[in-house]
Formats: sequence, structure tokens, C-alpha cells
Amino acid sequence: MSGKLVECVPNFSEGRDKAVIEAIANAVRQTAGCTVMDVDPGASTNRTVLTFVGTPAAVVAGALAAAKKSFELIDMTKHTGAHPRMGAMDVCPFVPVANVSMEECVECAKQFGERAGKEIGIPVYLYEAASDRSYRKALKDIRAGEYEGLAEKIVKPEWAPDFGPAQFLPRYGATVAGARFFLIAYNVNVLGTKEQAHRIALNLRESGRGPKQPGRLPKTKGIGWWVDEYNMAQISMNLDDYRVTAVHTAYEEAKKDAAELGVAIVGSEIVGLVPLECLLMAAKYYAEKEKLMLIEEEQMIRLAVERLGLGSCKPFEPSKRIIEYIVRAQQPASVLEPLASQTVRQFVNSVGARSPAPGGGSVAALIGALGAALGTMVGLLSYGKVKFIDKEPIMRENIPTIYKAMQDLIPLIDADTNAYNTVFAAFGLPKDTPEQQAARTDAISKATKIAIEVPLTTMRTASSCWPALRAVAANGNVGSKSDLEVGAKALELAVWGGHRNVLINLQDMPDDEWARGVKAEAQRLVDLAHTEAEAVVKIINSRKD
Repeated sequence: MSGKLVECVPNFSEGRDKAVIEAIANAVRQTAGCTVMDVDPGASTNRTVLTFVGTPAAVVAGALAAAKKSFELIDMTKHTGAHPRMGAMDVCPFVPVANVSMEECVECAKQFGERAGKEIGIPVYLYEAASDRSYRKALKDIRAGEYEGLAEKIVKPEWAPDFGPAQFLPRYGATVAGARFFLIAYNVNVLGTKEQAHRIALNLRESGRGPKQPGRLPKTKGIGWWVDEYNMAQISMNLDDYRVTAVHTAYEEAKKDAAELGVAIVGSEIVGLVPLECLLMAAKYYAEKEKLMLIEEEQMIRLAVERLGLGSCKPFEPSKRIIEYIVRAQQPASVLEPLASQTVRQFVNSVGARSPAPGGGSVAALIGALGAALGTMVGLLSYGKVKFIDKEPIMRENIPTIYKAMQDLIPLIDADTNAYNTVFAAFGLPKDTPEQQAARTDAISKATKIAIEVPLTTMRTASSCWPALRAVAANGNVGSKSDLEVGAKALELAVWGGHRNVLINLQDMPDDEWARGVKAEAQRLVDLAHTEAEAVVKIINSRKD
């Protein structure tokens, strides 16, 4: 899955009334583009944690639908529970999962807050990365005094909400929205005592043994405990940002300390769901460490699961534990990438239909993917055989680059058509009032920029193949000469086609610094493609073997 994916984890002040809980969850399920991953009610806390994922726009819409339903059904004047809270939808964090920046999640929180304030009329505070006021970043500070103290707090200027009315709504309270990184609950198994596991946890966790003895791993919390179910100890960690301290880093560091203590590490477990990127990072680490060449995602996940011992306590089933795989199963490729999922005949007929899209941009992306596929094929036919054993290091170095380009070009088939449809929809917006005209102009500008960036991405991705393709041409299976020639020319055509689409869309943009930069880059890439394709053909035809 190559699209943008955001997780939203709203917490609601209702954990006992199943009808209310289900109504809120259904509001999200009925929102286009949202996939509900988990509904976790707690009776004692009288609180439900709802987890769903989708594109940035979809999760904002899903969160808004859930907020509306909680506004209708939850009465905070009657609420009691063990967990701190200040509103019906108490907290609503947006979390980057795949191909999304923290800044984009901050924007999700702000869009949700603005719309919730206007459309529902509820107070919304921003927290964590979404807040620009130091005293209002921590959730505990915003929620201090809880629901019972909100009537007095909300009217103070320094505690006015970021969006919505600065007044107390007895039935609802207020919502806190923000953005944070994905938290991974991760346990490492120790054949030792609880105390030994805790000693390792103190060495690793960021807080260590106190300010004078900090631990080694940033963004990491940890303790040691004993698990009767497994009859062994564990180092239980929360990795607050797996991009700072990765799962494999925590595991390998635990192994170092365990060896010093004379105890064994025997696998680990991830509690709950995990982003695909997290396991791919682990696979890359172990592949490089062991000098392996793995290009298929399935093999990479298998390596990560095996090296981390993720099946040591319970079976680790990627289809049920990796967020992107769960979404893929619930929203099949025919929905997520309808064009790329068609048969060859269907796609050709779609292009040949009486419709402007799919058009040249989608075709260019497909041709580029096919060109990279031919390069990958020739590389693989030159790898793993005794005949080419002396060329194996070269193939190991270059095949992954071409394979990655092949995979990255496939989603651009749909992305180009989607970009065109967005531009078309923007031109169809109403323009009767000055406000509508301004909104329409802004929408057209944003959509056109995307319609430029997509084919430019096709050009960049196809162009990433040239050094590797040269290496394959010089060292690969010469019996596949014509395949590599076709691949090189296909990549050249993909770049040329992307270039034509960039230029036609640039006509509708101001001639500013950004546009001039794009135009110059696109021209450089199309010139490079012509030179490189000719070079690949010349190299393979000059060989005497």
C-alpha cells in the first residue's frame, strides 16, 4: 500500500452502554475511506477507545462524524468513571502511519477542530504537536480540573479553546485534539528473574535510574515484570517514536545487556497493531547486517518476524497485526487502486474509452513500471546462478533499486487519474459570490499543483533506475539483451510522457520561482533520460560475451 495513512484514536466518555458505543463506531464505519480497527470499551473507566485509519481527509471526516454522534448521545452531567476526562469525545489524536508527516497530522487536528467548532458548536483544544503554546501542550495540563472544573476554566482568557465557543456545554464538555507519533508496546522475553529484566529496563529506558543516570534509548519507557502465562520475565517497553528508537534497536540493546548479566533473550512480542514501516526497518537492518538481498515485501516481513522472535509467545500473523495489511483486506486493491488492479485488456479499454482519464500520465507511469520490471527481470536472471557468481555483488547492489522503482511507479497509474479528476472537480465549484470565487481559485491552484507533482514523481522515479540499469547492461545476462533495451526505452518514454504532462499543467500556474524550478528539473530529467537510454543500449550491444 503506497497511499497516505493516518490513524485516529478518539477516546469517548462512555464504556458501558453498548448501543451508544456501537452507534459512534458505526458513524465512523459509514464514513467513506475509514476502516475501524478496534473498539475497546472499559466498564470501570466508563470509557471507550476507538481506533480507525484512513487518508488524512477521511480520518478528519470520520472523527467529525464520531464527535457529532457523541454530542447527540453522551450526557456528561451523568458521567462517572475512573479515568480523567473533560468531554464526551474526550481526546482525539491523529497519528502518522504511512507516507504521512507529523505536520500533516497536525493539519488534520486543526481541520477537525475548526470544523467541529463550526459545525457542531463544541469547544476544541489543541495539544502536543498541534499546539503552539507551551503551557497547553501536555494533555494533563489541558485536562487539569477535568469536566467538573471546566465551567470555571473555559471562560479564562488563557484557557479559551482554540476552536468553538468559549463557554461551558454541560452535556458535552470539551474535546482535546492533537497529533502524536505511533506508540508501540513492545515486550522482550528474558529467561531470568523479574529483577534482572528490570535492571535491563533501567539501562535502556530514557529516564534510566534518574536524572544523573539516564538510559540509552530515547523516547523509550520500560520496566521489568514477570508473566505467569509465559513462565518467564519480560522487559516491557513503550516506544514513543519507533523512528527514533526502532523495535530492532530495543531488541539488540536488550540482548547486549542480557549477555552481560548471563541471561538469555528468547524473542519478543508486539502488543496490538504495528505499522508496516516498523517491521520493514527491522528487515532492512537484519538484511544489511547479514548481507542478504531481499526485495519482496513478504520475505522482508518474514525475516523481521523471525529475527525479532515475534512468534515466541503467540503466533504473529502479519495479515492480522500489520495495519496496512488489515486495511488492504477490508478495502481491496480494486477499491484502493482501481486502474492498477484491472486486467491488461480492461486497462487498454479504459484508456481507449470516450473519457479524458486515464490518459497520458497514467500510461506513462505504467510504461515506466514495465520498463523497470524488465530491468528487474534481467537482473534476477543474472543472479543466483553459478554462471554469474562473479557478478553477484553487482546484482545485489543494483536489483533492489530497479525493483523499488517498479513498485513505486504502479500507484502513480491511479494517482495521475485521481489528480486529473481533482482538477476537474475544482473547476466545477460554484463561483457566484466573491467568497466562492476565491475558494474555487484556491482549489484549482492546489489541485493543479498536485497534477504537476504526480507526473514529476513519475519522471523522478523512472530516472532513479539509470545507474543500476547501466550496471545490469554491463554485467547482466547478455541473452536478455533485447529485454533490457526495451526496458531502457520504456523508462525513457515514461520520463518523456511525464514531462509532457508537467508542461501542460504548468500553463495554468503563475510563472513563479516554484514553477520555474519544476520546469527546469523536468527538462533536466527528460534530457538525462534520452542520454541514459542510449547509453544502456550502447553498453549492452558493445559486449562481446
